[in-house]
Amino acid sequence: MDRAAVMAPLLLTLLLLASRCAAAAAAPPRHDREWGWEEGEGEWRPEKEREGKGKERGMFVLDRLEKVVESEGGQVRVVRGQPWPPAAVACREGLMHIGFITMEPKTLFVPQYLDSSVTLFVRRGEVKVGYVYKDELVERKLKMGDVLHIDAGSTFYMVNTGKGQRLQIICSIDASDSLGFGPPYLSFFLGGAGNPASVLASFEPKTLAVAFNATYDELARVLLAQTRGPIVYYTAEPGSGGDEERGQGSNGRDARSRGAPRGEAGAWRPGGRREEDDARPTWSWRELANRFVGLGGAGAAEANRKGKKTGGAPKPFNMYDSEPGFRNAYGWTIAVDKHGYEPLKHSDIGVYLVNLTAGSMLAPHVNPRATEYGVVLGGEGTIQVVFPNGSLAMSATVRAGDVFWIPRYFPFCQVAARGGPFEFFGFTTSARRNRPQFLVGASSVLRTMLGPEVAAGFGAREKDFRELVRAQEEALILPSFPETGKREKHGEKGKGRREREEPLVIEQVAKE
Repeated sequence: MDRAAVMAPLLLTLLLLASRCAAAAAAPPRHDREWGWEEGEGEWRPEKEREGKGKERGMFVLDRLEKVVESEGGQVRVVRGQPWPPAAVACREGLMHIGFITMEPKTLFVPQYLDSSVTLFVRRGEVKVGYVYKDELVERKLKMGDVLHIDAGSTFYMVNTGKGQRLQIICSIDASDSLGFGPPYLSFFLGGAGNPASVLASFEPKTLAVAFNATYDELARVLLAQTRGPIVYYTAEPGSGGDEERGQGSNGRDARSRGAPRGEAGAWRPGGRREEDDARPTWSWRELANRFVGLGGAGAAEANRKGKKTGGAPKPFNMYDSEPGFRNAYGWTIAVDKHGYEPLKHSDIGVYLVNLTAGSMLAPHVNPRATEYGVVLGGEGTIQVVFPNGSLAMSATVRAGDVFWIPRYFPFCQVAARGGPFEFFGFTTSARRNRPQFLVGASSVLRTMLGPEVAAGFGAREKDFRELVRAQEEALILPSFPETGKREKHGEKGKGRREREEPLVIEQVAKE
């Protein structure tokens, strides 16, 4: 009796804790961040406007946004992907993060390389991307809808070339390449980024003087000049001496007066320097970088500049200029894998773009080869995901700016709200043809396997089962359910419409 009396309060306490934990799990998560994209355009709204109507956020909507770069000219924020099951923190297969890059007009993202491969998608604006491909400098001018892949460890820079327009980029970050600790990815800045500093300027002065074959003054004027962060305003070629270079000109005095302490430059002046060293010419950043990576002087740089225009580097792939792989009256889809854009095979990812008309549905389906990450570009819709045990895992309303993910093999569907079109873009964790398995519609697996065995598996009469499976005449993207709640029977609307005994022929544009 005494033991029971002691255990009763303990059990009651455990029950109270369990109930509180369940309540906390059911409550919508707090959102302590903003997206930082333009407001007032119906897109990329601040998080405080997302909560809406008391609906809780689902477990497959990614809400934690980290600010990894904050600079005068822009910012980079990242939504971390999640492993499945959630407890499998050591599992990195199929894991990726989604990044959002914002750059103000006339800005430069200074040269850097990452510990992760990235695939860029230009959401809005124009950008010039320079990167090293097979030991050569390649520059590509990207417009809205362009996709470009950059390998991990490849040095690159970006310039916002849009006239008076803010640049917006969505990118995938391959978590399997990264070092796996700390931030979602690590940047190694070659250009002087202030905080963090350039990886070049962090070597000992004597080491750099020997490596560059330059004087300490020359090194200080270039490597210690820029201290304003990774994304800086940029209106002239580096090293050209333009008045509007804002800290990147050949004259380092103005730049040091705006941020770099003179004491830092003094560290580059050990005693015993020869006086004739001061007569050496000032080198631009490009020339110093070319010397450092062994590309020679100005002549080699000019040859490299010519080579980048005719080199064999892959061109970007534009999603909006491509023919949809599938289209009907209710929407269209584009899926790009390594066969459509060869660089995707290096990081083993695919990209896709879906546009649904108001009220239409991308039919319930399964991705047998990849986990899927999506970003809502415009409109509003519902994402429904089902657990392997047959229970509903999530039914969440998502709007422009929301990020969602679907684990491999999980059945799911997307439904556009009746208020307007629903558009979303995303990445898959496989560069192979995904070949999603649709569970409903004219091209569904149930339609393909139609027969007494499948009907018996549902415990239904074959006639009833056949009628149900063939009732939907559309494939992949399905029309909205009538607001009356009653489905139209075959032949009730329009003349010449008949019940089809065979699956519809689908307009399939993409090559198999």
